[in-house]
Amino acid sequence: MVTIHPTAIVSPNAKLGNNVKVGPFSIIHDDVEIGDDSIIDSHAVLYDGARLGNHVRIFQGVSVANVPQDLKFGNEKTFFYIGDNTQIREFVTLHRGTRATGKSIVGKNCLLMAYCHIAHDCVVGDNVIMANSVHLGGHVEIENNVIIGGLAGVHQFSKIGAHAMVGTHSKITSDVPPFLIVHGVPARFEGINKVGLKRRGFSAEQLEAIKEAYRIIYLSGLLFSDAKIRIAKELGHHEVVKQILDFISRATRGIVRK
Repeated sequence: MVTIHPTAIVSPNAKLGNNVKVGPFSIIHDDVEIGDDSIIDSHAVLYDGARLGNHVRIFQGVSVANVPQDLKFGNEKTFFYIGDNTQIREFVTLHRGTRATGKSIVGKNCLLMAYCHIAHDCVVGDNVIMANSVHLGGHVEIENNVIIGGLAGVHQFSKIGAHAMVGTHSKITSDVPPFLIVHGVPARFEGINKVGLKRRGFSAEQLEAIKEAYRIIYLSGLLFSDAKIRIAKELGHHEVVKQILDFISRATRGIVRK
């Protein structure tokens, strides 16, 4: 059964799953799809291209799939996807993709706290937490299990690797490799996310391999190109190190410095 408050405006063309609830004064446009058991609170707007999974919770004042703040946008048909079990808190703004990729994505089991902004063509992985007022520029990529502290800003086209933690008020202008803690303006290397990795079941052997790989990058005094060669030779048999090297090979803005 779908429950729609009498003050809400819901297009008859929108596709609402089972047990969806729509709160007062919310607006749902034509080309919107909402999965089962999702809740849309009051004063939210879901624009054309919004695609919500199951058990998604949209709190009051949220904007989903609004047109990008990109002067090149030509009103092309694009989308914003939100995965299952994700919570979008108050006054978050989520902009759909442009012709460049056609979509923006937030994965499963994410928590976006109040006043966050995700710009066009961003990809946010699963199990990501963004604290209050985190802002992502266009084309940002956030891998799985990342935590970003409040009021942090991420420059367009930047990447943040899996299991990384970004400190509050940080400014991300370079790519952040996996498993790190970074903080500052601009953000700098602070160490590995040891506590978070232990909580997620990483073994002592994996932690030691990660620690040694980043010791070579940041503390050995080697040129970056030589450091990568040494890591591949000495530690490349570890899957977690392969993940680090793969990320570095895809980095387009350089990686955070010490």
